[in-house]
Amino acid sequence: MYHHILIPLENDWADASILAHVRELARMTGAKLMLAHVADGWAARNFSSLGLQESEEMREDRAYLDRRVQELRADGFICEAILLLGEPADEIIKLVNQHDIDLVAMATHGHRFIGDLILGSTSRKVRHHVKIPVLLLMAERGAAPEAP
Repeated sequence: MYHHILIPLENDWADASILAHVRELARMTGAKLMLAHVADGWAARNFSSLGLQESEEMREDRAYLDRRVQELRADGFICEAILLLGEPADEIIKLVNQHDIDLVAMATHGHRFIGDLILGSTSRKVRHHVKIPVLLLMAERGAAPEAP
């Protein structure tokens, strides 16, 4: 069914929900996991064009991804991670198009119409621009235990 699942992470409380859900799905299907986080601060968005050094945000995001990969590998999963820089939806869409991904699994914060207009909706843009299934899970605070 699924062989390679992309899980965009936000480095916040919502990640625990999607990771708990995808663990079970990956166990059932034997899928490889690819974790991705898009650093979108000023330094990340201008990193290449201005030849900047890695920011504290980028270092923290990379360390977060590394911790998540190690815990998934320790649990028996084949897992890799990538830190992307720029606009989250655009970078996720590019990643899907450049790799053999057959499912995107994302947590949503549950913003409604006004929140989406003000904050934007990464998940909305991704689901409209990729040609593979997108699993959206509304995250709930405390719904899944946070990893160490």
